[in-house]
Amino acid sequence: MDFLIADTFTASLARLKGDEQKAAKTTAFDLQMDPKRPGMSFHKLDRALDRCFWSVRVSADLRLIVHRTEQSLLLCYVGHHDDAYRWAERRKLERHPKTGAAQFVEVRETVREVAIPRYVPSIEEDVPKAPEKTAPVPASRSSAPLFATRSRDELLSYGVPEAWLDEVQRATEDSLLEIAQHQPAEAAEALLDLAVGNTPALPVRTAPEVPAFEHPDARRRFRVLENREELERALEFPWEQWTVFLHPTQRAVVERDYSGPARISGSAGTGKTVVALHRAVYLAKRHPRAKILVTTFSLPLAKNLQLKLRRLVGEQSPLLPRLAVRSIHHIGIELYEKAFGQARIPTQAMLQTLLRTASAKAGEHRFTLRFLESEWLEVVEAWNLSTWEQYRDVPRLGRKTRLPEKQRQILWSIFSTVRANLEERGLVTSPMVFAAVTQLLQGGEAAPFDFAVVDEAQDISVPELRFLGALAGTKANGLYFTGDLGQRIFQTPFSWKSLGVDIRGRSHTLRICYRTSHEIRRAADRLMAPQLADVDGNVETRKGTLSAFHGPEPEIVRASESADEAAQVARWFRARIAEGVQPHEIAAFVRTEAQFARAHSAIEQAGLQHTTADPGVEPATGKVFVQTMHLAKGLEFRAVAVLACDDEIVPLQERIEAVADAADLEDVYETERQLLYVACTRARDRLVIAGVEPVSEFVRDFRSVE
Repeated sequence: MDFLIADTFTASLARLKGDEQKAAKTTAFDLQMDPKRPGMSFHKLDRALDRCFWSVRVSADLRLIVHRTEQSLLLCYVGHHDDAYRWAERRKLERHPKTGAAQFVEVRETVREVAIPRYVPSIEEDVPKAPEKTAPVPASRSSAPLFATRSRDELLSYGVPEAWLDEVQRATEDSLLEIAQHQPAEAAEALLDLAVGNTPALPVRTAPEVPAFEHPDARRRFRVLENREELERALEFPWEQWTVFLHPTQRAVVERDYSGPARISGSAGTGKTVVALHRAVYLAKRHPRAKILVTTFSLPLAKNLQLKLRRLVGEQSPLLPRLAVRSIHHIGIELYEKAFGQARIPTQAMLQTLLRTASAKAGEHRFTLRFLESEWLEVVEAWNLSTWEQYRDVPRLGRKTRLPEKQRQILWSIFSTVRANLEERGLVTSPMVFAAVTQLLQGGEAAPFDFAVVDEAQDISVPELRFLGALAGTKANGLYFTGDLGQRIFQTPFSWKSLGVDIRGRSHTLRICYRTSHEIRRAADRLMAPQLADVDGNVETRKGTLSAFHGPEPEIVRASESADEAAQVARWFRARIAEGVQPHEIAAFVRTEAQFARAHSAIEQAGLQHTTADPGVEPATGKVFVQTMHLAKGLEFRAVAVLACDDEIVPLQERIEAVADAADLEDVYETERQLLYVACTRARDRLVIAGVEPVSEFVRDFRSVE
């Protein structure tokens, strides 16, 4: 008998209290070990339309709902007695007649009188009011059927259950979101796509002899569990169920063969990191002797990847020794020191001193220290320039300031002095480290890894990408990148193709957003251009992206002073706690550490505590997470407050004033927008953006959601 788990089970488990979750997990483990063991209290649900639904007693008031046949036992739901029974009485497990996928189908009558949820801002109230059971439909909304011209056969082909065809054909703008919430995921996605004028891809059709649970769409909501360890992983982190259930489009790019480097893109929350981790595991399973590097641009993100990878495969998995998770900087240092000995890396302050000293020796010129530092980092260091001829002829991609040859000569006299001083002191910069390691690989040194999977690839630097290209750039399936051009917050743009990493024809964009509600994603996307292109002309578009769920609109606080901001955001925090959100499921982000005090004030006024410990690495603390926007990458929370969005803070005035040339100002504004986008899209269900008047010009892009 197959033992399976449904995503509805992990979702319902997450809503229980800690002791209730523990009891439910124990019962689930007992069922997996021996469903016929004495003491397992099964009760057939006579009122359920699906005669295969049974309840299993967990405690006096807690019940598991399982679907039991001779072939399988499926964990479906867990809840208190009445809630669990109602859930089962409203659903049937069916094989879709057109696609062949296993689906939970809700009984149509259960939603006929359910009103469209109306979310109201809660800034003004400490505790939100209970939603009304019914709500009149605003007269301004369209009541014309959206799918009246769509045939029943076409709707069936998109996975709509037969019992819902009439309801779907009558759907209007008023009722669509409510109806979509009661559809299987593939049907809901298709209906939302059709409603905005897109043509969705048809779900796969499987032959009758293929088990319904093996359909690609079924596999994103049901999973066969082979042993106790797999069940433990599925239940240990129920909120992160995406590590278990992959969307068919995600699975397709995870398991595809690529003739060269490939890049997977997508808006925030579309599961790029999940895809990267599954890709690494897939390669490890497919190539039993291969070593796979999993890397990203920062140490905190690498630790986060390590944690999620262990959750995915299990702490005792034999795959782990072959999956090396490192930040790209640390893997470079590790390989350099193995070949050359200790790497003595100068600090930023040391480099500034060397540049200042060399600049003074070069005589009079117009170049500021800020310009010298950026030119050194983004041109000389990035492209590993060691001679005057190289510097004279290098295409200054990403640098908008034009320099005549005479001015370049002055600059090179400064930079050559700095290089000589570094060599004299036995210092090597991070780009020098990667240049040395890259040269070894290009000279025939055996590559330490067979494949590399790179997350947050938009912030990988030139020397790092050149190293990756030398590592596995010409090998089939050798390099696999995931990232989003809209989340680039560190590196200036450059040509991947010029470094031998050509992804043309091997790129794919994920369209389903799992982490962030439709309302938050739509509002955050207003910060971005509809499409972005890299230097090589590869285009990433946000058009057609759909969120898997809906929620309240983001809220905006325009405060008269910082004390007013703290008071209003404190009320917002208290309202979230009243809704059942736990403190560690809330985050507050600010532009720099200088604004920490404003976040702390709001949190403390709400009667809560705060921490800066990374929740992606450290256990949940029961405290609100506070950090800068730059360190929001890779994190997610049920509720997020972005504070101190004042004029001259976002975008940061100091950074604008530090621009070496007016021509570079555009890139500063672009990355500042993208930084705010990163912070806002850490939110799953609730988002508030707060600032003191005059607020940031970027906040104006959210006006339509106020």
